[in-house]
Amino acid sequence: MINEETKAKALGRLRRIEGQVQGLQRMIDGKAYCVDILLQISAVQGALEQVEKLLLGRHIESCVADALRTGSKGERQQKIDELIDVFARFRGK
Repeated sequence: MINEETKAKALGRLRRIEGQVQGLQRMIDGKAYCVDILLQISAVQGALEQVEKLLLGRHIESCVADALRTGSKGERQQKIDELIDVFARFRGK
C-alpha cells in the first residue's frame, strides 16, 4: 500500500510532470525549436523515472518486506516474481 507521504510526493511530482507535458504541447503548437522540445521530453522522462523509483522503493519497503517477513512461501515467491518482472521491464527501456 502507498502511505500518505508517498502518495503526496508522487501526486506532487505527477502534477509537475503534467505541467511539463502541457508545456510540451504548447512548444509543439508554437513550433518551438526541435532540440528544445527534445530536451523537455528528456526532462519529463527523467521526472517519470523519479516517480518510478519512489513507488518501487515504497513497494519494496512495505509490500515485499511484509511478504518476506510474514507471508506464506507462495506469497513470498509471488513478490519475488513481481520484482523480477518489474526489473526486467526497467532494464528493457
